[in-house]
Amino acid sequence: MIRSKVVLIKCDSYDEAKVRLAVKRGIDLLGGISCFAKPGEKIVLKPNLLAGDPPEKAVTTHPIVFKAVGEIFKSTGANLFYGDSPGLGKPELIAHLTGIKQIADSLNITLADFQKAVKVSYPDAILAKQLALAKGVVDADGIVSIPKMKTHGFTRITGAVKNQFGCLPGLQKAEFHVKMPDIYDFSKVLVDINNFLKPRLYVMDGILAMEGNGPRGGEPIEMKVLLFSKDPIAMDVVFCKLIDLKPEFVPYMRFGRESCLGTDSYNNIEIKGDDIEGLINKNFKVTRRSPSRFISARSFPPFLKNLITQKPVITYELCINCGSCILQCPVMPKAVNWPERKQNRKPVFNYKQCIRCFCCHEICPEKAITIKTPLLGKFIHPHIPE
Repeated sequence: MIRSKVVLIKCDSYDEAKVRLAVKRGIDLLGGISCFAKPGEKIVLKPNLLAGDPPEKAVTTHPIVFKAVGEIFKSTGANLFYGDSPGLGKPELIAHLTGIKQIADSLNITLADFQKAVKVSYPDAILAKQLALAKGVVDADGIVSIPKMKTHGFTRITGAVKNQFGCLPGLQKAEFHVKMPDIYDFSKVLVDINNFLKPRLYVMDGILAMEGNGPRGGEPIEMKVLLFSKDPIAMDVVFCKLIDLKPEFVPYMRFGRESCLGTDSYNNIEIKGDDIEGLINKNFKVTRRSPSRFISARSFPPFLKNLITQKPVITYELCINCGSCILQCPVMPKAVNWPERKQNRKPVFNYKQCIRCFCCHEICPEKAITIKTPLLGKFIHPHIPE
């Protein structure tokens, strides 16, 4: 039986020298940097650049991890580019606000085009036979994915697989959410994107991770690890092990195995590097149950869906009226919008319009939007079949 390798390296801080040594050790344990790039190749480094938050908030890939990966790939003689499609804002601005651009500029790594979409055909896809991907990744010879270790309200975790959703330019991401509000269909698309792009290497920044109300509104937590693998499913399984989460609660795991993207069985993973046992955090705050297909299906009666399904809820004491949730909402008419009565300028939800993509929750800069389950939903959820 084929066993996937995941390298786990303990790293207790973002000290530049420590991170550089950890990254080199991790890549060496996978066969060395020559396995992943050759002179003259066009390689795109793909960090997580969800929003323009400082590194200490653990929303994005830390600049020091990006730097260490950039330096070692620079040594191969490859032509390096970088980029991501953030939730809101232009890639260059978000890269600057997160500190990634300054590192890239110092290493002469060029910003790739993550704004123009290129349509590609993928006949072997599970679901997405046509994809509109960022020109920067389509033009590349290879991709190195540098995800952040975080929770996510929709997919439970943001890790290796979810990071490639940022290879769809902004409007394309919104379009997929509208077309595929069902979490399991959405998960198939994530797997299709990864299988089409086939990143050569995944390096996960888990030195400072995010728990709770992720991927932007959660709390930073020290996990003190860097993960390395060629297999994104195996990497996310090890991520789950570190936070004591059952991999079957992450909806894309099974589709990843069935499409040969990677292994979702911990027993079929060879962990190299440091011992995982002392790094497991059983108190890590994450939703410890699988999403229900029954309550997310399009065909479910809307009036009952609103009584049982999870929904985004605004804590108005935290809301600063920035309107990011409104801008991010992918449906028309908007499921969250300014009220008609101007004296109350706080956004309000129309749950009949809401497709439960939780894009508003993902982008809120003030942790003002949380995901809540109605009382009836809490009662019946254990009895709803997948």
